[in-house]
Amino acid sequence: MALDKVHPSLKLYTSNDFFYLVPNDRSDILRIDRVSHDIQLINGAEPLPPTEDVQDTYGLFGIIRLLAGPYMVIITGRRRVGTICGHDVWKITSTDVVSFARGTRHLTDLQERHNREYLAMVHTVLATDGFYYSTTYDVTHRSQQLYNTSPEFAQMPLHERADQRFVWNTHLLRDLSVEPDMHRFAIPILHGFITISECTINQKAFTFALISRRSTYRAGTRFFVRGVDRDGHAANFVETEQLVTHGKAIASFVQIRGSIPLFWSQRPSLQYAPPPKLVNTELQKEAFRRHCETQEVQYGYQVLVNLINQRGREKPLADAFDAHVSLMSNPRVKYDAFDFHHECRNMQWQNLDKLITRLRPEHKQFGYFAIDAEDMVTRRQEGVFRTNCIDCLDRTNVVQSMLARITLNEQLQDMGILRTGEATELHANFEKLFKNVWADNADACSVQYSGTGALKTDFTRTGKRTIFGLMRDGWNSMVRYYKNNFADGFRQDAIDLFLGNHVVELAEGASLPSPLERKYSWRYRVLPLVLLFVFSMLIFCMIIPATSLRAQFIYCGFWIMAIMFTLFFMYKTGPDFVNQPRLRAKDKNV
Repeated sequence: MALDKVHPSLKLYTSNDFFYLVPNDRSDILRIDRVSHDIQLINGAEPLPPTEDVQDTYGLFGIIRLLAGPYMVIITGRRRVGTICGHDVWKITSTDVVSFARGTRHLTDLQERHNREYLAMVHTVLATDGFYYSTTYDVTHRSQQLYNTSPEFAQMPLHERADQRFVWNTHLLRDLSVEPDMHRFAIPILHGFITISECTINQKAFTFALISRRSTYRAGTRFFVRGVDRDGHAANFVETEQLVTHGKAIASFVQIRGSIPLFWSQRPSLQYAPPPKLVNTELQKEAFRRHCETQEVQYGYQVLVNLINQRGREKPLADAFDAHVSLMSNPRVKYDAFDFHHECRNMQWQNLDKLITRLRPEHKQFGYFAIDAEDMVTRRQEGVFRTNCIDCLDRTNVVQSMLARITLNEQLQDMGILRTGEATELHANFEKLFKNVWADNADACSVQYSGTGALKTDFTRTGKRTIFGLMRDGWNSMVRYYKNNFADGFRQDAIDLFLGNHVVELAEGASLPSPLERKYSWRYRVLPLVLLFVFSMLIFCMIIPATSLRAQFIYCGFWIMAIMFTLFFMYKTGPDFVNQPRLRAKDKNV
Protein backbone atom coordinates (compact mmCIF):
# COMPACT_ATOMS: atom_id res chain seq x y z
CA MET A 1 0.00 0.00 0.00
CA ALA A 2 0.95 3.64 -0.26
CA LEU A 3 3.55 4.90 2.19
CA ASP A 4 1.45 7.93 3.16
CA LYS A 5 -2.19 6.98 3.54
CA VAL A 6 -5.02 9.26 2.55
CA HIS A 7 -6.48 11.24 5.43
CA PRO A 8 -9.44 9.19 6.76
CA SER A 9 -11.48 12.19 7.93
CA LEU A 10 -11.35 15.98 7.78
CA LYS A 11 -13.01 19.12 9.00
CA LEU A 12 -14.02 21.75 6.48
CA TYR A 13 -13.61 25.31 7.77
CA THR A 14 -15.29 27.91 5.55
CA SER A 15 -14.51 31.63 5.68
CA ASN A 16 -15.38 34.43 3.28
CA ASP A 17 -12.13 34.02 1.36
CA PHE A 18 -10.89 30.48 2.01
CA PHE A 19 -11.76 26.84 2.51
CA TYR A 20 -9.58 24.91 4.95
CA LEU A 21 -9.56 21.11 4.88
CA VAL A 22 -8.05 20.06 8.19
CA PRO A 23 -7.19 16.42 9.04
CA ASN A 24 -7.66 15.20 12.58
CA ASP A 25 -3.91 14.96 13.18
CA ARG A 26 -3.36 18.48 11.75
CA SER A 27 -0.23 17.20 10.03
CA ASP A 28 -1.00 19.51 7.11
CA ILE A 29 -3.88 21.69 5.97
CA LEU A 30 -5.27 22.15 2.48
CA ARG A 31 -6.16 25.79 1.90
CA ILE A 32 -8.29 26.77 -1.10
CA ASP A 33 -8.64 30.40 -2.11
CA ARG A 34 -12.29 31.00 -3.03
CA VAL A 35 -11.41 34.03 -5.16
CA SER A 36 -8.20 33.12 -7.00
CA HIS A 37 -8.93 29.35 -6.80
CA ASP A 38 -5.33 28.67 -5.73
CA ILE A 39 -4.81 25.47 -3.71
CA GLN A 40 -1.95 25.28 -1.19
CA LEU A 41 -0.68 23.06 1.59
CA ILE A 42 0.06 25.01 4.75
CA ASN A 43 1.58 24.06 8.07
CA GLY A 44 -0.83 22.22 10.34
CA ALA A 45 0.23 24.38 13.25
CA GLU A 46 -0.91 27.56 11.51
CA PRO A 47 -3.89 29.15 13.29
CA LEU A 48 -7.17 29.28 11.38
CA PRO A 49 -9.36 32.38 11.13
CA PRO A 50 -12.37 32.31 13.45
CA THR A 51 -15.48 30.91 11.76
CA GLU A 52 -18.71 29.27 12.83
CA ASP A 53 -18.99 27.33 9.57
CA VAL A 54 -17.29 24.01 10.36
CA GLN A 55 -18.36 20.78 8.73
CA ASP A 56 -17.24 17.20 9.29
CA THR A 57 -16.24 15.36 6.12
CA TYR A 58 -14.68 12.03 5.25
CA GLY A 59 -12.77 13.23 2.26
CA LEU A 60 -12.61 15.36 -0.84
CA PHE A 61 -14.42 13.86 -3.84
CA GLY A 62 -12.92 16.60 -6.00
CA ILE A 63 -13.52 19.97 -7.65
CA ILE A 64 -15.64 20.60 -10.74
CA ARG A 65 -15.95 23.85 -12.69
CA LEU A 66 -19.38 25.10 -13.76
CA LEU A 67 -20.55 28.47 -15.06
CA ALA A 68 -20.57 30.04 -11.59
CA GLY A 69 -17.01 28.88 -11.03
CA PRO A 70 -15.53 25.89 -9.17
CA TYR A 71 -17.57 23.71 -6.84
CA MET A 72 -16.03 21.47 -4.19
CA VAL A 73 -17.59 18.02 -3.73
CA ILE A 74 -17.04 16.51 -0.28
CA ILE A 75 -18.02 13.19 1.27
CA THR A 76 -20.40 13.77 4.19
CA GLY A 77 -21.66 10.25 4.83
CA ARG A 78 -20.25 6.77 4.53
CA ARG A 79 -20.95 3.18 5.54
CA ARG A 80 -18.30 0.58 6.25
CA VAL A 81 -18.72 -2.31 3.80
CA GLY A 82 -16.13 -4.54 5.44
CA THR A 83 -12.42 -5.27 5.41
CA ILE A 84 -10.18 -6.76 2.72
CA CYS A 85 -6.83 -8.03 4.00
CA GLY A 86 -7.28 -5.85 7.09
CA HIS A 87 -8.17 -2.67 5.17
CA ASP A 88 -11.50 -0.91 5.60
CA VAL A 89 -13.64 -0.37 2.51
CA TRP A 90 -16.32 2.33 2.57
CA LYS A 91 -19.46 3.08 0.60
CA ILE A 92 -20.34 6.74 0.10
CA THR A 93 -23.87 7.45 1.36
CA SER A 94 -24.04 11.24 1.08
CA THR A 95 -22.13 14.15 -0.43
CA ASP A 96 -22.27 17.93 -0.44
CA VAL A 97 -21.47 20.32 -3.28
CA VAL A 98 -20.06 23.64 -2.07
CA SER A 99 -19.62 26.66 -4.33
CA PHE A 100 -16.43 28.71 -4.30
CA ALA A 101 -18.43 31.77 -5.33
CA ARG A 102 -20.60 33.45 -2.71
CA GLY A 103 -23.35 34.18 -5.25
CA THR A 104 -24.30 34.09 -8.92
CA ARG A 105 -24.82 37.80 -9.58
CA HIS A 106 -21.92 37.76 -12.04
CA LEU A 107 -23.94 35.51 -14.35
CA THR A 108 -26.58 36.50 -16.89
CA ASP A 109 -30.10 35.15 -16.38
CA LEU A 110 -29.47 32.51 -19.06
CA GLN A 111 -26.17 31.50 -17.52
CA GLU A 112 -27.73 31.26 -14.07
CA ARG A 113 -30.42 28.94 -15.41
CA HIS A 114 -27.84 26.80 -17.18
CA ASN A 115 -25.60 26.74 -14.10
CA ARG A 116 -28.50 25.31 -12.12
CA GLU A 117 -28.92 22.64 -14.80
CA TYR A 118 -25.23 21.76 -14.71
CA LEU A 119 -25.41 21.57 -10.92
CA ALA A 120 -28.42 19.25 -11.20
CA MET A 121 -26.34 17.01 -13.45
CA VAL A 122 -23.60 16.77 -10.82
CA HIS A 123 -26.16 15.87 -8.17
CA THR A 124 -27.68 13.26 -10.50
CA VAL A 125 -24.38 11.38 -10.79
CA LEU A 126 -23.64 11.69 -7.07
CA ALA A 127 -27.13 10.35 -6.28
CA THR A 128 -26.50 7.20 -8.34
CA ASP A 129 -25.84 4.40 -5.89
CA GLY A 130 -22.49 2.62 -5.92
CA PHE A 131 -19.50 4.86 -5.05
CA TYR A 132 -16.81 3.13 -2.95
CA TYR A 133 -13.31 3.88 -1.69
CA SER A 134 -10.62 2.93 0.76
CA THR A 135 -7.99 5.22 2.24
CA THR A 136 -5.47 2.39 2.70
CA TYR A 137 -6.26 -0.18 -0.01
CA ASP A 138 -6.29 -0.02 -3.79
CA VAL A 139 -9.83 -1.17 -4.67
CA THR A 140 -9.34 -0.35 -8.38
CA HIS A 141 -6.87 -3.20 -9.02
CA ARG A 142 -7.66 -6.91 -8.88
CA SER A 143 -5.56 -9.05 -6.52
CA GLN A 144 -3.35 -10.58 -9.21
CA GLN A 145 -2.35 -7.11 -10.42
CA LEU A 146 -1.58 -5.93 -6.90
CA TYR A 147 0.68 -8.88 -6.23
CA ASN A 148 2.59 -8.41 -9.50
CA THR A 149 3.54 -4.79 -8.79
CA SER A 150 7.02 -3.56 -7.92
CA PRO A 151 7.96 -2.21 -4.46
CA GLU A 152 8.26 1.26 -6.03
CA PHE A 153 4.71 1.03 -7.38
CA ALA A 154 3.45 -0.06 -3.96
CA GLN A 155 4.81 3.15 -2.42
CA MET A 156 3.06 5.45 -4.87
CA PRO A 157 0.10 7.55 -3.68
CA LEU A 158 -3.24 5.82 -4.13
CA HIS A 159 -4.60 8.17 -6.78
CA GLU A 160 -1.44 7.82 -8.89
CA ARG A 161 -1.21 4.04 -8.77
CA ALA A 162 -4.94 3.40 -9.25
CA ASP A 163 -6.24 1.76 -12.43
CA GLN A 164 -7.52 4.85 -14.25
CA ARG A 165 -10.16 2.81 -16.06
CA PHE A 166 -12.07 2.57 -12.81
CA VAL A 167 -11.43 5.92 -11.09
CA TRP A 168 -14.62 7.98 -11.41
CA ASN A 169 -13.25 11.20 -9.92
CA THR A 170 -10.08 11.55 -12.01
CA HIS A 171 -11.46 14.68 -13.68
CA LEU A 172 -12.45 16.15 -10.31
CA LEU A 173 -8.99 15.50 -8.82
CA ARG A 174 -7.00 17.15 -11.61
CA ASP A 175 -6.18 20.23 -9.50
CA LEU A 176 -4.73 18.05 -6.74
CA SER A 177 -3.01 15.58 -9.07
CA VAL A 178 -0.52 18.17 -10.36
CA GLU A 179 0.84 18.72 -6.84
CA PRO A 180 2.51 15.56 -5.47
CA ASP A 181 2.43 16.88 -1.89
CA MET A 182 -1.37 16.94 -1.91
CA HIS A 183 -1.81 13.20 -2.43
CA ARG A 184 -3.07 12.61 1.12
CA PHE A 185 -6.20 14.57 0.21
CA ALA A 186 -6.82 12.73 -3.08
CA ILE A 187 -9.08 9.66 -2.79
CA PRO A 188 -9.59 7.48 -5.91
CA ILE A 189 -13.28 6.55 -5.99
CA LEU A 190 -14.71 3.46 -7.64
CA HIS A 191 -18.21 3.19 -9.13
CA GLY A 192 -19.84 -0.21 -9.26
CA PHE A 193 -20.61 -2.71 -6.53
CA ILE A 194 -18.75 -4.05 -3.50
CA THR A 195 -20.00 -6.45 -0.88
CA ILE A 196 -17.88 -8.11 1.83
CA SER A 197 -19.34 -10.86 4.01
CA GLU A 198 -17.90 -12.80 6.94
CA CYS A 199 -18.89 -16.44 6.47
CA THR A 200 -18.50 -19.82 8.16
CA ILE A 201 -18.67 -23.26 6.58
CA ASN A 202 -17.70 -26.44 8.45
CA GLN A 203 -16.74 -24.28 11.46
CA LYS A 204 -14.13 -22.50 9.34
CA ALA A 205 -14.35 -18.72 8.96
CA PHE A 206 -13.57 -16.90 5.73
CA THR A 207 -14.38 -13.63 3.96
CA PHE A 208 -16.38 -13.67 0.73
CA ALA A 209 -16.27 -10.49 -1.36
CA LEU A 210 -17.57 -9.44 -4.75
CA ILE A 211 -16.19 -6.32 -6.44
CA SER A 212 -17.55 -4.94 -9.72
CA ARG A 213 -15.56 -2.09 -11.23
CA ARG A 214 -17.37 0.03 -13.81
CA SER A 215 -15.12 1.58 -16.47
CA THR A 216 -15.05 5.33 -17.10
CA TYR A 217 -14.14 4.75 -20.76
CA ARG A 218 -17.20 4.93 -22.99
CA ALA A 219 -19.41 5.24 -19.92
CA GLY A 220 -23.03 6.19 -20.32
CA THR A 221 -26.62 5.06 -20.49
CA ARG A 222 -28.18 2.03 -22.09
CA PHE A 223 -29.29 3.19 -25.55
CA PHE A 224 -27.05 6.24 -25.99
CA VAL A 225 -23.76 4.37 -25.54
CA ARG A 226 -23.28 1.07 -27.33
CA GLY A 227 -20.40 -0.80 -28.97
CA VAL A 228 -16.83 0.51 -28.97
CA ASP A 229 -14.98 3.72 -29.72
CA ARG A 230 -11.92 4.16 -31.96
CA ASP A 231 -9.59 3.19 -29.12
CA GLY A 232 -11.40 -0.12 -28.58
CA HIS A 233 -13.10 0.85 -25.32
CA ALA A 234 -16.42 -0.99 -24.96
CA ALA A 235 -19.60 0.48 -23.51
CA ASN A 236 -20.75 -0.80 -20.10
CA PHE A 237 -17.40 -2.48 -19.46
CA VAL A 238 -17.33 -3.98 -15.97
CA GLU A 239 -14.60 -6.04 -14.30
CA THR A 240 -16.00 -8.34 -11.59
CA GLU A 241 -13.71 -9.99 -9.06
CA GLN A 242 -14.89 -12.71 -6.70
CA LEU A 243 -12.53 -12.73 -3.72
CA VAL A 244 -12.11 -15.22 -0.87
CA THR A 245 -9.73 -14.72 2.06
CA HIS A 246 -9.08 -17.37 4.71
CA GLY A 247 -6.55 -16.26 7.26
CA LYS A 248 -3.68 -14.92 5.15
CA ALA A 249 -4.64 -17.00 2.11
CA ILE A 250 -6.33 -15.23 -0.82
CA ALA A 251 -8.18 -16.59 -3.84
CA SER A 252 -9.44 -14.38 -6.67
CA PHE A 253 -11.50 -15.06 -9.83
CA VAL A 254 -12.06 -12.31 -12.39
CA GLN A 255 -14.64 -12.03 -15.19
CA ILE A 256 -15.45 -9.11 -17.48
CA ARG A 257 -18.48 -7.91 -19.40
CA GLY A 258 -18.84 -5.29 -22.11
CA SER A 259 -20.89 -4.28 -25.11
CA ILE A 260 -20.31 -6.12 -28.40
CA PRO A 261 -16.95 -4.58 -29.46
CA LEU A 262 -18.05 -3.26 -32.83
CA PHE A 263 -19.38 0.07 -34.08
CA TRP A 264 -23.13 -0.27 -33.65
CA SER A 265 -25.95 1.81 -32.26
CA GLN A 266 -29.47 1.41 -30.91
CA ARG A 267 -30.78 4.94 -30.48
CA PRO A 268 -34.09 5.35 -28.63
CA SER A 269 -37.02 6.24 -30.86
CA LEU A 270 -40.15 5.51 -28.74
CA GLN A 271 -40.02 1.89 -29.91
CA TYR A 272 -39.92 -0.61 -27.06
CA ALA A 273 -36.73 -2.16 -28.45
CA PRO A 274 -35.17 -0.14 -31.27
CA PRO A 275 -33.41 -2.36 -33.83
CA PRO A 276 -29.62 -2.44 -33.41
CA LYS A 277 -27.74 -1.04 -36.38
CA LEU A 278 -24.21 -1.87 -37.44
CA VAL A 279 -22.15 1.10 -38.61
CA ASN A 280 -20.53 0.45 -41.95
CA THR A 281 -16.99 1.72 -41.60
CA GLU A 282 -13.49 0.56 -42.43
CA LEU A 283 -12.59 1.22 -38.80
CA GLN A 284 -14.61 -1.79 -37.57
CA LYS A 285 -11.76 -4.26 -37.89
CA GLU A 286 -9.18 -1.97 -36.29
CA ALA A 287 -11.37 -1.04 -33.31
CA PHE A 288 -12.25 -4.71 -32.71
CA ARG A 289 -8.59 -5.68 -32.87
CA ARG A 290 -7.61 -2.93 -30.43
CA HIS A 291 -10.27 -4.02 -27.98
CA CYS A 292 -9.23 -7.67 -28.02
CA GLU A 293 -5.51 -6.88 -27.83
CA THR A 294 -6.04 -4.51 -24.91
CA GLN A 295 -7.97 -7.17 -23.01
CA GLU A 296 -5.32 -9.74 -23.88
CA VAL A 297 -2.64 -7.56 -22.31
CA GLN A 298 -4.80 -7.10 -19.23
CA TYR A 299 -6.20 -10.60 -18.76
CA GLY A 300 -4.48 -13.12 -21.08
CA TYR A 301 -6.56 -15.67 -22.96
CA GLN A 302 -10.18 -14.76 -23.68
CA VAL A 303 -13.42 -16.58 -24.34
CA LEU A 304 -15.97 -14.20 -25.82
CA VAL A 305 -19.32 -15.57 -24.61
CA ASN A 306 -22.06 -14.00 -26.73
CA LEU A 307 -25.58 -14.49 -25.34
CA ILE A 308 -27.59 -12.40 -27.81
CA ASN A 309 -30.27 -13.85 -30.08
CA GLN A 310 -28.84 -15.71 -33.08
CA ARG A 311 -31.91 -14.87 -35.15
CA GLY A 312 -34.19 -11.92 -35.77
CA ARG A 313 -33.03 -8.31 -35.33
CA GLU A 314 -29.95 -9.26 -33.30
CA LYS A 315 -28.65 -11.78 -35.86
CA PRO A 316 -26.58 -9.26 -37.92
CA LEU A 317 -24.70 -8.32 -34.74
CA ALA A 318 -24.06 -11.96 -33.90
CA ASP A 319 -22.83 -12.70 -37.44
CA ALA A 320 -20.54 -9.65 -37.46
CA PHE A 321 -19.11 -10.56 -34.04
CA ASP A 322 -18.36 -14.10 -35.20
CA ALA A 323 -16.85 -12.86 -38.48
CA HIS A 324 -14.48 -10.40 -36.81
CA VAL A 325 -13.17 -13.06 -34.42
CA SER A 326 -12.48 -15.30 -37.43
CA LEU A 327 -10.78 -12.49 -39.37
CA MET A 328 -8.47 -11.71 -36.47
CA SER A 329 -7.27 -15.34 -36.31
CA ASN A 330 -5.91 -15.00 -32.79
CA PRO A 331 -5.49 -18.40 -31.09
CA ARG A 332 -5.74 -16.71 -27.68
CA VAL A 333 -9.27 -15.48 -28.43
CA LYS A 334 -12.18 -17.92 -28.69
CA TYR A 335 -15.79 -17.12 -29.59
CA ASP A 336 -18.76 -19.03 -28.13
CA ALA A 337 -22.31 -18.06 -29.13
CA PHE A 338 -25.26 -19.22 -27.03
CA ASP A 339 -28.77 -18.06 -27.93
CA PHE A 340 -29.92 -17.54 -24.35
CA HIS A 341 -33.55 -16.67 -25.11
CA HIS A 342 -34.02 -19.53 -27.59
CA GLU A 343 -32.28 -22.16 -25.45
CA CYS A 344 -34.08 -21.14 -22.26
CA ARG A 345 -37.51 -20.58 -23.84
CA ASN A 346 -40.53 -22.02 -22.00
CA MET A 347 -38.59 -21.89 -18.71
CA GLN A 348 -35.99 -24.45 -19.85
CA TRP A 349 -33.28 -22.96 -17.66
CA GLN A 350 -31.54 -26.29 -17.33
CA ASN A 351 -30.25 -25.75 -20.86
CA LEU A 352 -27.72 -23.29 -19.45
CA ASP A 353 -25.77 -26.38 -18.43
CA LYS A 354 -25.02 -26.90 -22.14
CA LEU A 355 -23.06 -23.64 -22.20
CA ILE A 356 -21.29 -24.29 -18.91
CA THR A 357 -20.26 -27.75 -20.15
CA ARG A 358 -18.83 -26.23 -23.34
CA LEU A 359 -16.83 -23.74 -21.29
CA ARG A 360 -15.40 -26.34 -18.89
CA PRO A 361 -12.06 -26.86 -20.74
CA GLU A 362 -11.28 -23.11 -20.79
CA HIS A 363 -12.53 -22.73 -17.24
CA LYS A 364 -10.07 -25.36 -16.10
CA GLN A 365 -7.28 -23.88 -18.26
CA PHE A 366 -7.77 -20.30 -17.00
CA GLY A 367 -7.92 -21.21 -13.33
CA TYR A 368 -7.84 -18.53 -10.65
CA PHE A 369 -5.29 -16.50 -8.69
CA ALA A 370 -4.28 -17.77 -5.24
CA ILE A 371 -1.82 -16.89 -2.49
CA ASP A 372 -1.21 -19.27 0.42
CA ALA A 373 -0.72 -18.41 4.07
CA GLU A 374 3.04 -17.94 3.47
CA ASP A 375 2.34 -15.25 0.86
CA MET A 376 3.44 -17.53 -1.97
CA VAL A 377 1.59 -17.58 -5.29
CA THR A 378 0.17 -21.06 -5.82
CA ARG A 379 -2.04 -20.31 -8.84
CA ARG A 380 -2.44 -17.64 -11.51
CA GLN A 381 -5.47 -16.83 -13.61
CA GLU A 382 -4.32 -17.22 -17.20
CA GLY A 383 -7.45 -16.06 -19.02
CA VAL A 384 -10.85 -14.47 -18.67
CA PHE A 385 -14.43 -15.01 -19.77
CA ARG A 386 -15.80 -11.91 -21.48
CA THR A 387 -19.58 -12.28 -21.38
CA ASN A 388 -22.13 -10.10 -23.13
CA CYS A 389 -25.78 -9.98 -24.06
CA ILE A 390 -27.30 -7.00 -25.84
CA ASP A 391 -27.15 -4.84 -22.68
CA CYS A 392 -24.49 -6.84 -20.74
CA LEU A 393 -26.87 -6.89 -17.77
CA ASP A 394 -29.47 -9.57 -17.20
CA ARG A 395 -28.43 -12.66 -19.19
CA THR A 396 -24.78 -11.77 -18.65
CA ASN A 397 -25.08 -11.78 -14.86
CA VAL A 398 -26.85 -15.16 -14.83
CA VAL A 399 -24.00 -16.83 -16.72
CA GLN A 400 -21.27 -15.03 -14.77
CA SER A 401 -22.77 -16.19 -11.46
CA MET A 402 -22.79 -19.81 -12.69
CA LEU A 403 -19.11 -19.66 -13.68
CA ALA A 404 -18.27 -17.96 -10.39
CA ARG A 405 -19.98 -20.74 -8.40
CA ILE A 406 -17.84 -23.45 -10.04
CA THR A 407 -14.67 -21.53 -9.24
CA LEU A 408 -15.79 -20.80 -5.69
CA ASN A 409 -16.26 -24.51 -4.95
CA GLU A 410 -12.73 -25.16 -6.22
CA GLN A 411 -11.30 -22.30 -4.15
CA LEU A 412 -12.99 -23.39 -0.93
CA GLN A 413 -11.91 -27.00 -1.43
CA ASP A 414 -8.31 -25.94 -2.07
CA MET A 415 -8.40 -23.80 1.09
CA GLY A 416 -9.67 -26.77 3.11
CA ILE A 417 -12.98 -25.09 3.93
CA LEU A 418 -15.00 -27.54 1.83
CA ARG A 419 -14.23 -31.24 1.82
CA THR A 420 -13.21 -32.89 -1.44
CA GLY A 421 -16.29 -33.21 -3.64
CA GLU A 422 -18.39 -31.03 -1.32
CA ALA A 423 -20.23 -28.00 -2.75
CA THR A 424 -21.56 -24.75 -1.33
CA GLU A 425 -25.09 -25.77 -2.36
CA LEU A 426 -25.13 -28.12 0.66
CA HIS A 427 -24.81 -25.19 3.06
CA ALA A 428 -28.14 -23.35 3.06
CA ASN A 429 -27.04 -20.12 4.77
CA PHE A 430 -24.07 -19.54 2.50
CA GLU A 431 -26.05 -20.64 -0.55
CA LYS A 432 -28.64 -17.95 0.16
CA LEU A 433 -25.87 -15.37 0.67
CA PHE A 434 -24.11 -16.31 -2.58
CA LYS A 435 -27.27 -16.08 -4.67
CA ASN A 436 -28.33 -12.75 -3.17
CA VAL A 437 -24.87 -11.21 -3.58
CA TRP A 438 -24.83 -11.99 -7.30
CA ALA A 439 -28.42 -10.80 -7.71
CA ASP A 440 -27.55 -7.56 -5.89
CA ASN A 441 -24.57 -7.17 -8.21
CA ALA A 442 -26.91 -7.54 -11.19
CA ASP A 443 -29.24 -4.87 -9.82
CA ALA A 444 -26.37 -2.46 -9.12
CA CYS A 445 -24.86 -2.77 -12.61
CA SER A 446 -28.30 -2.47 -14.18
CA VAL A 447 -29.35 0.64 -12.26
CA GLN A 448 -26.12 2.39 -13.22
CA TYR A 449 -26.56 1.63 -16.94
CA SER A 450 -30.29 1.24 -17.64
CA GLY A 451 -31.86 3.09 -14.70
CA THR A 452 -33.67 0.07 -13.18
CA GLY A 453 -32.84 -3.14 -11.40
CA ALA A 454 -31.88 -6.20 -13.45
CA LEU A 455 -34.24 -8.70 -15.05
CA LYS A 456 -34.15 -12.44 -14.31
CA THR A 457 -32.72 -11.93 -10.80
CA ASP A 458 -35.34 -14.33 -9.41
CA PHE A 459 -33.38 -17.10 -11.17
CA THR A 460 -30.11 -15.87 -9.64
CA ARG A 461 -31.65 -15.60 -6.16
CA THR A 462 -33.68 -18.83 -6.16
CA GLY A 463 -32.40 -20.96 -9.02
CA LYS A 464 -35.75 -20.88 -10.82
CA ARG A 465 -38.11 -18.48 -12.55
CA THR A 466 -41.18 -17.38 -10.58
CA ILE A 467 -44.44 -15.59 -11.36
CA PHE A 468 -43.42 -12.78 -9.03
CA GLY A 469 -40.11 -12.51 -10.88
CA LEU A 470 -41.87 -12.26 -14.21
CA MET A 471 -44.14 -9.51 -12.86
CA ARG A 472 -41.14 -7.64 -11.46
CA ASP A 473 -39.37 -7.95 -14.81
CA GLY A 474 -42.46 -6.52 -16.54
CA TRP A 475 -42.49 -3.52 -14.23
CA ASN A 476 -38.75 -2.91 -14.65
CA SER A 477 -39.15 -3.16 -18.43
CA MET A 478 -41.82 -0.44 -18.39
CA VAL A 479 -39.67 1.81 -16.20
CA ARG A 480 -36.69 1.22 -18.49
CA TYR A 481 -38.80 2.20 -21.48
CA TYR A 482 -39.76 5.50 -19.86
CA LYS A 483 -36.26 6.35 -18.64
CA ASN A 484 -34.48 5.32 -21.85
CA ASN A 485 -36.78 7.53 -23.94
CA PHE A 486 -37.59 10.48 -21.67
CA ALA A 487 -34.83 10.81 -19.05
CA ASP A 488 -31.55 9.29 -20.23
CA GLY A 489 -30.46 12.21 -22.41
CA PHE A 490 -30.07 14.29 -19.26
CA ARG A 491 -28.41 11.39 -17.44
CA GLN A 492 -25.96 10.90 -20.31
CA ASP A 493 -25.08 14.58 -20.16
CA ALA A 494 -24.56 14.27 -16.41
CA ILE A 495 -22.08 11.41 -16.85
CA ASP A 496 -20.18 13.22 -19.62
CA LEU A 497 -19.93 16.37 -17.48
CA PHE A 498 -18.82 14.47 -14.40
CA LEU A 499 -16.13 12.49 -16.23
CA GLY A 500 -14.79 15.53 -18.06
CA ASN A 501 -15.97 14.48 -21.53
CA HIS A 502 -17.54 17.93 -21.64
CA VAL A 503 -15.72 20.82 -19.97
CA VAL A 504 -17.81 23.91 -19.21
CA GLU A 505 -16.62 27.13 -20.82
CA LEU A 506 -17.18 30.17 -18.60
CA ALA A 507 -18.41 32.19 -21.58
CA GLU A 508 -21.21 29.73 -22.41
CA GLY A 509 -24.49 31.60 -22.73
CA ALA A 510 -22.68 34.95 -23.04
CA SER A 511 -20.08 35.32 -25.79
CA LEU A 512 -20.23 31.61 -26.65
CA PRO A 513 -23.29 29.54 -27.56
CA SER A 514 -24.48 27.17 -24.85
CA PRO A 515 -24.83 23.46 -25.66
CA LEU A 516 -27.73 23.36 -23.20
CA GLU A 517 -29.90 25.38 -25.57
CA ARG A 518 -32.09 22.70 -27.07
CA LYS A 519 -33.60 23.14 -30.54
CA TYR A 520 -37.01 21.52 -30.79
CA SER A 521 -38.80 20.51 -34.01
CA TRP A 522 -42.28 21.76 -34.74
CA ARG A 523 -43.56 18.23 -34.15
CA TYR A 524 -42.25 18.28 -30.58
CA ARG A 525 -44.10 21.53 -29.91
CA VAL A 526 -47.33 20.87 -31.84
CA LEU A 527 -48.20 17.16 -31.64
CA PRO A 528 -48.47 16.91 -27.83
CA LEU A 529 -50.89 19.86 -27.92
CA VAL A 530 -52.88 18.15 -30.67
CA LEU A 531 -52.96 14.95 -28.63
CA LEU A 532 -54.16 16.85 -25.56
CA PHE A 533 -56.87 18.56 -27.61
CA VAL A 534 -58.26 15.38 -29.23
CA PHE A 535 -58.13 13.51 -25.92
CA SER A 536 -60.04 16.36 -24.25
CA MET A 537 -62.62 16.25 -27.04
CA LEU A 538 -63.07 12.51 -26.51
CA ILE A 539 -63.70 13.04 -22.80
CA PHE A 540 -66.10 15.88 -23.65
CA CYS A 541 -68.05 13.63 -26.05
CA MET A 542 -68.24 10.86 -23.47
CA ILE A 543 -69.56 13.20 -20.76
CA ILE A 544 -71.93 15.40 -22.75
CA PRO A 545 -74.80 13.37 -24.28
CA ALA A 546 -75.45 13.79 -28.01
CA THR A 547 -78.87 13.98 -29.70
CA SER A 548 -78.77 10.20 -30.15
CA LEU A 549 -76.71 7.24 -29.00
CA ARG A 550 -75.65 6.60 -32.61
CA ALA A 551 -74.36 10.14 -32.98
CA GLN A 552 -72.43 9.87 -29.72
CA PHE A 553 -70.77 6.67 -30.94
CA ILE A 554 -69.79 8.39 -34.17
CA TYR A 555 -68.33 11.41 -32.37
CA CYS A 556 -66.40 9.24 -29.90
CA GLY A 557 -65.17 7.01 -32.71
CA PHE A 558 -63.92 10.02 -34.63
CA TRP A 559 -61.90 11.33 -31.70
CA ILE A 560 -60.55 7.86 -30.90
CA MET A 561 -59.33 7.62 -34.49
CA ALA A 562 -57.79 11.09 -34.15
CA ILE A 563 -55.94 9.99 -31.01
CA MET A 564 -54.69 6.85 -32.73
CA PHE A 565 -53.55 8.79 -35.80
CA THR A 566 -51.73 11.38 -33.64
CA LEU A 567 -50.02 8.66 -31.58
CA PHE A 568 -49.03 6.81 -34.76
CA PHE A 569 -47.53 9.99 -36.26
CA MET A 570 -45.62 10.66 -33.02
CA TYR A 571 -44.38 7.08 -33.02
CA LYS A 572 -43.17 7.34 -36.62
CA THR A 573 -41.24 10.52 -35.75
CA GLY A 574 -40.12 9.09 -32.40
CA PRO A 575 -36.61 10.57 -32.15
CA ASP A 576 -38.16 14.08 -32.07
CA PHE A 577 -39.76 13.23 -28.72
CA VAL A 578 -36.81 11.42 -27.12
CA ASN A 579 -34.84 13.18 -24.41
CA GLN A 580 -31.57 13.53 -26.35
CA PRO A 581 -28.11 14.33 -24.93
CA ARG A 582 -26.91 17.85 -25.62
CA LEU A 583 -23.32 18.03 -24.41
CA ARG A 584 -22.09 15.35 -26.81
CA ALA A 585 -25.07 15.18 -29.11
CA LYS A 586 -23.61 12.65 -31.56
CA ASP A 587 -22.66 9.15 -30.53
CA LYS A 588 -18.85 8.97 -30.75
CA ASN A 589 -18.83 5.58 -32.47
CA VAL A 590 -16.66 6.71 -35.34
